[in-house]
Amino acid sequence: MAGSLLLGIDIGTSSAKGVLCSADGAILATATIEHETSFPRAGWAEHEADGLWWAEFVAIARQLISGKYTGRDLGAVAVSAIGPCMVPLDRNGKPLRPAILYGIDTRASAEIELLNDELGADAIFSLSGMALTSQSIGPKILWLKRHEPELFALTAMIHSSSDYVVFRFTGEHVVDRHTASYFAPLFNIETLEWDARFAGAVIDPDRLPRLGDATELAGGVSAAASRETGIPVGTPVTFGTIDAAAEAVSVGVHRPGDTMLMYGSTMFMLGTVEHPQPDPRLWTTAHPLPGRMAVTGGMATSGLLTTWFRDLTMDRRSVGGLDGNLKTLIAEATATAPGADGLICLPYFAGERSPIQDPEARGVFAGLTLRHGRGHLFRAVLEGIGFGARHNLDAMREMRAPPDRLVAVGGGTKNPLWLQVVSDIAGVGQHIPERTVGAALGDAFMAGIGSGLIPNFESLDRDWVRIVDRIEPNLALAVNYDELYEVYIDVYQQTRESMHRLGRTAAIQTSRLRSNEGGRPRSTL
Repeated sequence: MAGSLLLGIDIGTSSAKGVLCSADGAILATATIEHETSFPRAGWAEHEADGLWWAEFVAIARQLISGKYTGRDLGAVAVSAIGPCMVPLDRNGKPLRPAILYGIDTRASAEIELLNDELGADAIFSLSGMALTSQSIGPKILWLKRHEPELFALTAMIHSSSDYVVFRFTGEHVVDRHTASYFAPLFNIETLEWDARFAGAVIDPDRLPRLGDATELAGGVSAAASRETGIPVGTPVTFGTIDAAAEAVSVGVHRPGDTMLMYGSTMFMLGTVEHPQPDPRLWTTAHPLPGRMAVTGGMATSGLLTTWFRDLTMDRRSVGGLDGNLKTLIAEATATAPGADGLICLPYFAGERSPIQDPEARGVFAGLTLRHGRGHLFRAVLEGIGFGARHNLDAMREMRAPPDRLVAVGGGTKNPLWLQVVSDIAGVGQHIPERTVGAALGDAFMAGIGSGLIPNFESLDRDWVRIVDRIEPNLALAVNYDELYEVYIDVYQQTRESMHRLGRTAAIQTSRLRSNEGGRPRSTL
Protein backbone atom coordinates (compact mmCIF):
# COMPACT_ATOMS: atom_id res chain seq x y z
CA MET A 1 0.00 0.00 0.00
CA ALA A 2 2.99 2.34 0.44
CA GLY A 3 2.81 5.33 -1.88
CA SER A 4 -0.55 4.45 -3.46
CA LEU A 5 -3.13 6.56 -1.59
CA LEU A 6 -4.52 9.91 -2.74
CA LEU A 7 -5.10 12.89 -0.44
CA GLY A 8 -7.49 15.68 -1.41
CA ILE A 9 -8.09 18.74 0.76
CA ASP A 10 -10.54 21.56 0.10
CA ILE A 11 -10.66 24.92 1.90
CA GLY A 12 -14.19 26.32 1.54
CA THR A 13 -16.02 29.46 2.57
CA SER A 14 -17.17 28.07 5.93
CA SER A 15 -15.24 24.81 6.37
CA ALA A 16 -12.25 22.79 5.24
CA LYS A 17 -12.51 19.11 4.37
CA GLY A 18 -10.07 16.36 3.54
CA VAL A 19 -10.47 12.87 2.11
CA LEU A 20 -8.07 9.96 1.81
CA CYS A 21 -8.81 7.60 -1.09
CA SER A 22 -7.48 4.60 -2.91
CA ALA A 23 -6.91 4.85 -6.66
CA ASP A 24 -10.20 3.04 -7.35
CA GLY A 25 -12.17 5.74 -5.52
CA ALA A 26 -12.74 4.00 -2.18
CA ILE A 27 -12.91 6.54 0.65
CA LEU A 28 -10.70 5.49 3.55
CA ALA A 29 -10.92 8.51 5.87
CA THR A 30 -12.33 12.03 6.03
CA ALA A 31 -11.80 15.09 8.24
CA THR A 32 -13.57 18.45 8.56
CA ILE A 33 -12.80 21.76 10.28
CA GLU A 34 -15.35 24.59 10.54
CA HIS A 35 -14.29 28.22 10.25
CA GLU A 36 -15.74 31.68 9.77
CA THR A 37 -15.32 34.29 7.07
CA SER A 38 -14.38 37.82 8.10
CA PHE A 39 -16.61 40.65 6.86
CA PRO A 40 -14.65 43.66 8.18
CA ARG A 41 -16.93 46.18 6.49
CA ALA A 42 -19.85 46.28 4.07
CA GLY A 43 -18.92 44.65 0.77
CA TRP A 44 -15.67 43.14 2.09
CA ALA A 45 -14.96 39.44 2.67
CA GLU A 46 -11.57 38.14 3.80
CA HIS A 47 -9.62 35.10 4.99
CA GLU A 48 -6.15 34.86 6.50
CA ALA A 49 -4.00 33.00 3.98
CA ASP A 50 -1.62 31.62 6.60
CA GLY A 51 -3.81 31.57 9.69
CA LEU A 52 -6.75 29.88 7.95
CA TRP A 53 -5.93 28.36 4.55
CA TRP A 54 -2.51 26.95 5.32
CA ALA A 55 -3.20 26.23 8.99
CA GLU A 56 -6.31 24.19 8.22
CA PHE A 57 -4.60 22.37 5.35
CA VAL A 58 -1.86 21.31 7.77
CA ALA A 59 -4.36 20.35 10.48
CA ILE A 60 -6.42 18.17 8.16
CA ALA A 61 -3.38 16.53 6.60
CA ARG A 62 -2.06 15.70 10.08
CA GLN A 63 -5.41 14.30 11.14
CA LEU A 64 -5.72 12.00 8.12
CA ILE A 65 -2.21 10.53 8.30
CA SER A 66 -1.81 10.21 12.05
CA GLY A 67 -3.75 7.00 12.62
CA LYS A 68 -4.11 3.90 10.53
CA TYR A 69 -2.45 5.62 7.56
CA THR A 70 0.79 7.60 7.50
CA GLY A 71 2.45 10.03 5.14
CA ARG A 72 4.44 7.17 3.61
CA ASP A 73 1.17 5.72 2.27
CA LEU A 74 0.55 8.77 0.09
CA GLY A 75 1.11 8.66 -3.65
CA ALA A 76 -0.03 12.23 -4.42
CA VAL A 77 -1.81 15.26 -2.96
CA ALA A 78 -4.12 17.91 -4.45
CA VAL A 79 -5.83 20.94 -2.94
CA SER A 80 -8.74 23.15 -3.91
CA ALA A 81 -10.09 26.27 -2.23
CA ILE A 82 -12.62 29.05 -2.55
CA GLY A 83 -11.97 31.36 -5.39
CA PRO A 84 -11.04 33.28 -7.24
CA CYS A 85 -9.35 35.18 -4.41
CA MET A 86 -6.46 37.65 -4.29
CA VAL A 87 -3.57 37.64 -1.83
CA PRO A 88 -0.38 39.67 -2.45
CA LEU A 89 2.95 38.19 -1.31
CA ASP A 90 6.22 39.96 -0.62
CA ARG A 91 9.56 38.77 -2.04
CA ASN A 92 9.87 36.31 0.86
CA GLY A 93 6.51 34.73 0.05
CA LYS A 94 4.74 36.27 3.06
CA PRO A 95 1.15 37.56 2.72
CA LEU A 96 1.04 41.33 2.90
CA ARG A 97 -2.62 41.51 3.95
CA PRO A 98 -5.65 39.24 4.46
CA ALA A 99 -6.83 37.60 1.25
CA ILE A 100 -9.64 39.34 -0.62
CA LEU A 101 -12.26 36.72 -1.42
CA TYR A 102 -14.19 35.90 -4.57
CA GLY A 103 -17.35 37.60 -5.89
CA ILE A 104 -18.94 38.13 -2.47
CA ASP A 105 -16.27 40.81 -1.93
CA THR A 106 -17.47 43.80 -3.92
CA ARG A 107 -14.96 46.46 -2.84
CA ALA A 108 -13.53 46.91 -6.37
CA SER A 109 -16.68 48.27 -8.03
CA ALA A 110 -15.01 51.60 -8.79
CA GLU A 111 -11.97 49.82 -10.22
CA ILE A 112 -14.22 47.84 -12.58
CA GLU A 113 -15.55 51.13 -13.94
CA LEU A 114 -12.05 52.58 -14.23
CA LEU A 115 -10.73 49.61 -16.18
CA ASN A 116 -13.76 49.54 -18.46
CA ASP A 117 -13.35 53.27 -19.16
CA GLU A 118 -9.57 53.11 -19.65
CA LEU A 119 -9.22 49.85 -21.57
CA GLY A 120 -12.66 49.49 -23.11
CA ALA A 121 -15.26 47.01 -21.90
CA ASP A 122 -15.48 45.41 -25.36
CA ALA A 123 -11.71 44.95 -25.59
CA ILE A 124 -11.62 43.33 -22.15
CA PHE A 125 -14.48 41.02 -23.03
CA SER A 126 -12.85 40.05 -26.32
CA LEU A 127 -9.60 39.12 -24.57
CA SER A 128 -10.98 37.50 -21.42
CA GLY A 129 -14.23 35.90 -22.56
CA MET A 130 -16.00 37.59 -19.66
CA ALA A 131 -16.94 41.05 -18.52
CA LEU A 132 -15.29 42.50 -15.43
CA THR A 133 -17.35 41.72 -12.33
CA SER A 134 -16.84 41.30 -8.60
CA GLN A 135 -15.58 37.81 -9.51
CA SER A 136 -12.63 39.26 -11.45
CA ILE A 137 -9.16 39.43 -9.91
CA GLY A 138 -7.82 42.28 -12.06
CA PRO A 139 -9.98 45.00 -10.46
CA LYS A 140 -9.05 43.73 -6.98
CA ILE A 141 -5.35 44.01 -7.83
CA LEU A 142 -6.05 47.56 -9.01
CA TRP A 143 -7.91 48.23 -5.75
CA LEU A 144 -4.75 47.22 -3.87
CA LYS A 145 -2.69 49.47 -6.12
CA ARG A 146 -4.97 52.48 -5.53
CA HIS A 147 -5.93 52.05 -1.87
CA GLU A 148 -2.89 50.32 -0.34
CA PRO A 149 -0.04 51.55 -2.56
CA GLU A 150 2.62 50.83 0.05
CA LEU A 151 1.62 47.16 0.06
CA PHE A 152 1.36 47.04 -3.73
CA ALA A 153 4.91 48.38 -3.97
CA LEU A 154 6.07 45.42 -1.87
CA THR A 155 4.09 42.87 -3.88
CA ALA A 156 6.31 40.34 -5.63
CA MET A 157 3.61 37.77 -6.49
CA ILE A 158 -0.18 37.59 -6.66
CA HIS A 159 -1.87 34.33 -5.71
CA SER A 160 -5.39 33.01 -5.39
CA SER A 161 -6.30 30.49 -2.68
CA SER A 162 -5.51 26.90 -3.70
CA ASP A 163 -2.34 28.01 -5.46
CA TYR A 164 -1.20 29.83 -2.33
CA VAL A 165 -1.49 26.56 -0.41
CA VAL A 166 0.41 24.79 -3.20
CA PHE A 167 3.13 27.44 -2.91
CA ARG A 168 3.40 26.86 0.84
CA PHE A 169 3.46 23.12 0.19
CA THR A 170 6.01 23.00 -2.64
CA GLY A 171 7.68 26.40 -2.91
CA GLU A 172 6.38 26.70 -6.49
CA HIS A 173 4.48 29.76 -7.75
CA VAL A 174 1.88 28.11 -10.00
CA VAL A 175 -1.82 28.49 -10.79
CA ASP A 176 -4.19 26.35 -12.84
CA ARG A 177 -5.80 27.75 -15.99
CA HIS A 178 -9.35 27.46 -14.63
CA THR A 179 -8.49 29.78 -11.73
CA ALA A 180 -6.42 32.02 -14.01
CA SER A 181 -9.45 32.50 -16.26
CA TYR A 182 -10.87 34.78 -13.56
CA PHE A 183 -7.79 37.04 -13.56
CA ALA A 184 -9.45 39.27 -16.19
CA PRO A 185 -8.18 41.37 -17.88
CA LEU A 186 -4.81 39.60 -17.65
CA PHE A 187 -5.72 36.17 -19.09
CA ASN A 188 -6.34 35.37 -22.76
CA ILE A 189 -9.25 32.92 -23.06
CA GLU A 190 -8.19 31.94 -26.60
CA THR A 191 -4.52 31.14 -25.92
CA LEU A 192 -5.11 30.17 -22.26
CA GLU A 193 -2.00 32.17 -21.33
CA TRP A 194 -1.24 35.43 -19.53
CA ASP A 195 -1.58 38.46 -21.79
CA ALA A 196 0.47 41.60 -21.18
CA ARG A 197 -1.85 43.81 -23.24
CA PHE A 198 -3.38 45.48 -20.20
CA ALA A 199 -0.53 44.90 -17.73
CA GLY A 200 0.25 48.60 -17.45
CA ALA A 201 -3.18 49.29 -16.00
CA VAL A 202 -3.11 46.43 -13.49
CA ILE A 203 0.11 44.47 -12.87
CA ASP A 204 2.94 42.96 -14.88
CA PRO A 205 2.48 39.23 -15.63
CA ASP A 206 5.96 38.66 -14.17
CA ARG A 207 4.23 38.95 -10.81
CA LEU A 208 1.71 36.23 -11.68
CA PRO A 209 2.25 32.48 -11.15
CA ARG A 210 3.29 29.96 -13.80
CA LEU A 211 0.29 28.46 -15.62
CA GLY A 212 -0.66 24.80 -15.94
CA ASP A 213 -3.60 22.40 -15.84
CA ALA A 214 -5.22 21.46 -12.54
CA THR A 215 -4.11 17.84 -13.01
CA GLU A 216 -0.51 18.79 -13.82
CA LEU A 217 2.20 18.21 -11.23
CA ALA A 218 3.37 21.45 -9.61
CA GLY A 219 6.26 19.81 -7.80
CA GLY A 220 7.01 17.83 -4.69
CA VAL A 221 6.49 18.53 -1.00
CA SER A 222 9.27 20.77 0.33
CA ALA A 223 11.36 19.97 3.39
CA ALA A 224 9.76 22.79 5.39
CA ALA A 225 6.23 21.70 4.48
CA SER A 226 7.10 18.08 5.24
CA ARG A 227 8.05 19.05 8.79
CA GLU A 228 4.72 20.83 9.25
CA THR A 229 2.42 18.29 7.62
CA GLY A 230 4.16 14.96 8.16
CA ILE A 231 3.98 14.23 4.42
CA PRO A 232 7.31 12.98 3.02
CA VAL A 233 9.57 15.28 1.02
CA GLY A 234 9.02 14.95 -2.71
CA THR A 235 5.46 13.57 -2.56
CA PRO A 236 3.81 14.71 -5.85
CA VAL A 237 1.48 17.72 -5.63
CA THR A 238 -0.78 18.89 -8.47
CA PHE A 239 -1.61 22.48 -9.42
CA GLY A 240 -5.02 22.33 -7.70
CA THR A 241 -8.00 24.53 -8.57
CA ILE A 242 -11.07 26.39 -7.29
CA ASP A 243 -13.37 24.37 -5.02
CA ALA A 244 -16.40 24.50 -7.30
CA ALA A 245 -14.34 23.17 -10.21
CA ALA A 246 -13.01 20.31 -8.09
CA GLU A 247 -16.54 19.52 -6.96
CA ALA A 248 -17.66 19.34 -10.59
CA VAL A 249 -14.91 16.79 -11.24
CA SER A 250 -15.97 14.81 -8.16
CA VAL A 251 -19.39 14.10 -9.70
CA GLY A 252 -18.26 13.43 -13.25
CA VAL A 253 -19.06 16.76 -14.92
CA HIS A 254 -16.63 16.48 -17.83
CA ARG A 255 -18.61 15.85 -21.04
CA PRO A 256 -20.28 18.58 -23.15
CA GLY A 257 -23.73 19.21 -21.66
CA ASP A 258 -22.75 18.06 -18.17
CA THR A 259 -23.57 20.80 -15.65
CA MET A 260 -23.02 20.97 -11.91
CA LEU A 261 -25.36 22.92 -9.64
CA MET A 262 -23.65 23.44 -6.29
CA TYR A 263 -25.80 24.17 -3.23
CA GLY A 264 -23.17 25.67 -0.95
CA SER A 265 -22.68 28.90 0.97
CA THR A 266 -23.20 30.42 -2.44
CA MET A 267 -24.75 28.71 -5.46
CA PHE A 268 -22.38 27.94 -8.28
CA MET A 269 -22.88 26.25 -11.62
CA LEU A 270 -20.31 24.88 -14.05
CA GLY A 271 -21.19 23.53 -17.48
CA THR A 272 -18.81 21.65 -19.77
CA VAL A 273 -18.70 22.90 -23.36
CA GLU A 274 -16.61 22.41 -26.49
CA HIS A 275 -17.03 25.78 -28.19
CA PRO A 276 -18.55 28.34 -25.83
CA GLN A 277 -20.06 31.58 -27.05
CA PRO A 278 -18.92 34.13 -24.44
CA ASP A 279 -21.66 36.20 -22.84
CA PRO A 280 -21.11 39.04 -20.34
CA ARG A 281 -23.73 37.59 -17.99
CA LEU A 282 -21.63 34.48 -17.26
CA TRP A 283 -17.96 33.50 -17.16
CA THR A 284 -16.17 31.54 -19.88
CA THR A 285 -13.23 29.62 -18.42
CA ALA A 286 -10.85 26.78 -18.98
CA HIS A 287 -12.27 23.54 -17.59
CA PRO A 288 -10.39 22.05 -14.60
CA LEU A 289 -9.71 18.96 -16.74
CA PRO A 290 -7.48 19.48 -19.80
CA GLY A 291 -8.87 19.73 -23.32
CA ARG A 292 -12.23 21.15 -22.27
CA MET A 293 -13.83 24.53 -21.70
CA ALA A 294 -16.45 25.60 -19.19
CA VAL A 295 -19.20 28.14 -18.72
CA THR A 296 -19.67 29.11 -15.09
CA GLY A 297 -22.04 31.24 -13.06
CA GLY A 298 -22.48 31.97 -9.41
CA MET A 299 -25.01 33.55 -7.08
CA ALA A 300 -23.66 35.59 -4.17
CA THR A 301 -25.82 33.83 -1.58
CA SER A 302 -27.45 30.45 -1.16
CA GLY A 303 -26.66 28.59 2.05
CA LEU A 304 -25.47 31.91 3.47
CA LEU A 305 -29.01 33.22 3.05
CA THR A 306 -30.81 30.19 4.49
CA THR A 307 -28.42 30.23 7.46
CA TRP A 308 -28.97 33.96 7.99
CA PHE A 309 -32.74 33.47 7.97
CA ARG A 310 -32.53 30.52 10.37
CA ASP A 311 -30.37 32.43 12.84
CA LEU A 312 -32.51 35.56 12.53
CA THR A 313 -35.83 33.83 13.20
CA MET A 314 -34.95 30.89 15.46
CA ASP A 315 -33.50 30.55 18.96
CA ARG A 316 -30.11 28.83 18.86
CA ARG A 317 -30.95 27.26 22.23
CA SER A 318 -34.05 25.50 20.87
CA VAL A 319 -34.41 21.76 21.39
CA GLY A 320 -32.52 20.08 18.57
CA GLY A 321 -30.13 22.99 18.12
CA LEU A 322 -29.33 24.53 14.75
CA ASP A 323 -30.16 21.37 12.79
CA GLY A 324 -33.50 21.12 14.57
CA ASN A 325 -34.22 24.76 13.74
CA LEU A 326 -33.57 24.12 10.07
CA LYS A 327 -35.86 21.08 10.08
CA THR A 328 -38.60 23.21 11.65
CA LEU A 329 -38.23 25.83 8.94
CA ILE A 330 -38.32 23.20 6.19
CA ALA A 331 -41.50 21.72 7.68
CA GLU A 332 -43.15 25.15 7.85
CA ALA A 333 -42.13 25.96 4.27
CA THR A 334 -43.33 22.55 3.06
CA ALA A 335 -46.74 23.28 4.57
CA THR A 336 -46.85 26.53 2.58
CA ALA A 337 -48.24 26.46 -0.96
CA PRO A 338 -45.83 26.95 -3.90
CA GLY A 339 -45.50 30.65 -4.56
CA ALA A 340 -45.50 31.46 -0.83
CA ASP A 341 -48.95 33.07 -1.11
CA GLY A 342 -47.79 35.88 -3.39
CA LEU A 343 -44.43 36.53 -1.74
CA ILE A 344 -41.24 37.01 -3.80
CA CYS A 345 -37.68 37.15 -2.46
CA LEU A 346 -34.79 38.64 -4.40
CA PRO A 347 -31.81 36.79 -2.84
CA TYR A 348 -29.34 39.63 -3.45
CA PHE A 349 -28.36 40.00 0.21
CA ALA A 350 -24.65 40.27 -0.67
CA GLY A 351 -25.07 41.94 -4.04
CA GLU A 352 -25.35 39.53 -6.94
CA ARG A 353 -22.93 37.89 -9.28
CA SER A 354 -24.33 36.18 -12.37
CA PRO A 355 -26.31 36.74 -14.41
CA ILE A 356 -27.11 40.35 -13.42
CA GLN A 357 -23.54 41.16 -12.28
CA ASP A 358 -24.72 43.83 -9.84
CA PRO A 359 -22.62 44.15 -6.68
CA GLU A 360 -24.88 46.99 -5.49
CA ALA A 361 -28.06 44.89 -5.61
CA ARG A 362 -29.85 44.32 -2.32
CA GLY A 363 -32.19 41.68 -0.93
CA VAL A 364 -35.93 42.25 -1.25
CA PHE A 365 -39.10 40.65 0.06
CA ALA A 366 -41.91 41.83 -2.22
CA GLY A 367 -45.59 41.22 -1.52
CA LEU A 368 -45.46 40.99 2.29
CA THR A 369 -48.81 41.13 4.09
CA LEU A 370 -49.98 40.58 7.65
CA ARG A 371 -51.10 37.06 6.77
CA HIS A 372 -47.57 35.93 5.91
CA GLY A 373 -45.68 33.92 8.52
CA ARG A 374 -42.21 32.51 8.98
CA GLY A 375 -42.93 29.51 6.75
CA HIS A 376 -43.98 31.79 3.89
CA LEU A 377 -40.79 33.80 4.25
CA PHE A 378 -38.54 30.74 4.30
CA ARG A 379 -40.28 29.25 1.29
CA ALA A 380 -39.84 32.57 -0.51
CA VAL A 381 -36.12 32.43 0.30
CA LEU A 382 -35.82 28.93 -1.21
CA GLU A 383 -37.87 29.96 -4.24
CA GLY A 384 -35.85 33.15 -4.67
CA ILE A 385 -32.67 31.10 -4.91
CA GLY A 386 -34.51 28.81 -7.33
CA PHE A 387 -35.46 31.77 -9.53
CA GLY A 388 -31.82 32.89 -9.46
CA ALA A 389 -30.70 29.41 -10.52
CA ARG A 390 -33.19 29.45 -13.40
CA HIS A 391 -31.93 32.89 -14.44
CA ASN A 392 -28.41 31.46 -14.75
CA LEU A 393 -29.44 28.23 -16.48
CA ASP A 394 -31.48 30.19 -19.03
CA ALA A 395 -28.40 32.31 -19.77
CA MET A 396 -26.35 29.13 -20.27
CA ARG A 397 -28.84 27.89 -22.85
CA GLU A 398 -28.65 31.19 -24.70
CA MET A 399 -24.85 30.94 -25.00
CA ARG A 400 -24.84 27.42 -26.47
CA ALA A 401 -24.06 25.70 -23.18
CA PRO A 402 -27.33 23.89 -22.44
CA PRO A 403 -27.46 21.97 -19.13
CA ASP A 404 -28.39 18.64 -20.70
CA ARG A 405 -27.44 16.66 -17.57
CA LEU A 406 -27.70 18.56 -14.30
CA VAL A 407 -25.92 17.13 -11.25
CA ALA A 408 -26.74 18.60 -7.82
CA VAL A 409 -24.02 18.75 -5.17
CA GLY A 410 -23.30 20.45 -1.87
CA GLY A 411 -24.78 20.59 1.59
CA GLY A 412 -28.09 21.95 0.32
CA THR A 413 -28.84 18.62 -1.37
CA LYS A 414 -29.75 17.32 2.09
CA ASN A 415 -32.81 19.59 1.94
CA PRO A 416 -35.30 17.71 -0.30
CA LEU A 417 -37.70 20.65 -0.42
CA TRP A 418 -35.01 22.94 -1.81
CA LEU A 419 -34.07 20.45 -4.52
CA GLN A 420 -37.70 20.06 -5.53
CA VAL A 421 -38.29 23.81 -5.55
CA VAL A 422 -35.33 24.40 -7.89
CA SER A 423 -36.42 21.61 -10.26
CA ASP A 424 -40.01 22.90 -10.28
CA ILE A 425 -38.96 26.49 -11.00
CA ALA A 426 -36.26 25.70 -13.58
CA GLY A 427 -38.21 22.85 -15.17
CA VAL A 428 -35.21 20.51 -15.11
CA GLY A 429 -34.37 17.21 -13.47
CA GLN A 430 -31.40 16.92 -11.13
CA HIS A 431 -29.17 13.88 -10.74
CA ILE A 432 -28.15 13.15 -7.14
CA PRO A 433 -24.80 11.39 -6.64
CA GLU A 434 -24.36 8.70 -4.02
CA ARG A 435 -21.42 10.47 -2.42
CA THR A 436 -21.57 14.10 -1.36
CA VAL A 437 -18.01 14.37 -0.08
CA GLY A 438 -17.46 17.42 -2.26
CA ALA A 439 -14.45 19.11 -3.77
CA ALA A 440 -11.91 17.13 -1.74
CA LEU A 441 -12.97 13.98 -3.60
CA GLY A 442 -12.38 15.71 -6.93
CA ASP A 443 -8.98 16.79 -5.62
CA ALA A 444 -8.08 13.20 -4.81
CA PHE A 445 -9.06 12.10 -8.32
CA MET A 446 -6.98 14.86 -9.93
CA ALA A 447 -4.04 13.92 -7.72
CA GLY A 448 -4.36 10.40 -9.10
CA ILE A 449 -4.41 11.62 -12.70
CA GLY A 450 -1.43 13.92 -12.18
CA SER A 451 0.66 11.24 -10.50
CA GLY A 452 -0.30 8.48 -12.94
CA LEU A 453 -1.88 6.36 -10.20
CA ILE A 454 -5.15 6.76 -12.13
CA PRO A 455 -4.45 5.99 -15.80
CA ASN A 456 -7.31 7.83 -17.53
CA PHE A 457 -10.52 9.81 -17.13
CA GLU A 458 -12.72 6.81 -17.92
CA SER A 459 -12.20 5.59 -14.36
CA LEU A 460 -14.04 8.71 -13.11
CA ASP A 461 -17.35 7.38 -14.45
CA ARG A 462 -16.53 3.73 -13.84
CA ASP A 463 -15.16 3.81 -10.29
CA TRP A 464 -15.62 7.21 -8.68
CA VAL A 465 -19.13 8.46 -9.50
CA ARG A 466 -22.48 6.76 -8.89
CA ILE A 467 -25.84 8.50 -9.43
CA VAL A 468 -28.48 7.13 -7.06
CA ASP A 469 -31.49 9.43 -7.45
CA ARG A 470 -33.10 11.96 -9.76
CA ILE A 471 -35.38 14.84 -8.80
CA GLU A 472 -38.05 15.43 -11.45
CA PRO A 473 -39.90 18.73 -11.86
CA ASN A 474 -43.61 18.85 -11.04
CA LEU A 475 -44.90 20.01 -14.42
CA ALA A 476 -48.28 20.90 -12.90
CA LEU A 477 -46.58 23.89 -11.25
CA ALA A 478 -44.90 25.13 -14.43
CA VAL A 479 -47.48 27.78 -15.34
CA ASN A 480 -47.57 29.23 -11.82
CA TYR A 481 -43.81 29.37 -11.50
CA ASP A 482 -43.40 30.82 -15.01
CA GLU A 483 -45.69 33.69 -13.99
CA LEU A 484 -43.81 34.24 -10.72
CA TYR A 485 -40.46 34.12 -12.53
CA GLU A 486 -41.60 37.02 -14.71
CA VAL A 487 -42.52 38.93 -11.54
CA TYR A 488 -39.11 38.06 -10.04
CA ILE A 489 -37.33 39.56 -13.06
CA ASP A 490 -39.60 42.61 -13.05
CA VAL A 491 -39.18 43.32 -9.32
CA TYR A 492 -35.42 43.61 -9.79
CA GLN A 493 -35.75 45.85 -12.83
CA GLN A 494 -38.24 48.10 -11.04
CA THR A 495 -36.26 48.37 -7.79
CA ARG A 496 -32.70 48.39 -9.15
CA GLU A 497 -32.16 52.14 -8.93
CA SER A 498 -33.76 52.31 -5.48
CA MET A 499 -31.47 49.49 -4.26
CA HIS A 500 -28.42 51.37 -5.46
CA ARG A 501 -29.62 54.62 -3.93
CA LEU A 502 -30.27 52.93 -0.58
CA GLY A 503 -26.76 51.48 -0.58
CA ARG A 504 -25.17 54.85 -1.31
CA THR A 505 -27.37 56.60 1.25
CA ALA A 506 -26.53 54.04 3.95
CA ALA A 507 -22.81 54.46 3.30
CA ILE A 508 -23.05 58.25 3.55
CA GLN A 509 -25.17 58.14 6.70
CA THR A 510 -22.90 55.59 8.38
CA SER A 511 -19.88 57.78 7.68
CA ARG A 512 -21.73 60.83 9.01
CA LEU A 513 -22.71 59.05 12.23
CA ARG A 514 -19.16 57.78 12.80
CA SER A 515 -17.75 61.26 12.40
CA ASN A 516 -20.29 62.56 14.90
CA GLU A 517 -18.79 60.71 17.88
CA GLY A 518 -20.18 57.38 16.74
CA GLY A 519 -23.67 58.81 16.32
CA ARG A 520 -24.24 59.29 20.07
CA PRO A 521 -26.47 62.25 21.05
CA ARG A 522 -24.45 65.11 22.44
CA SER A 523 -25.19 66.15 26.02
CA THR A 524 -26.66 69.62 26.51
CA LEU A 525 -25.52 69.81 30.16
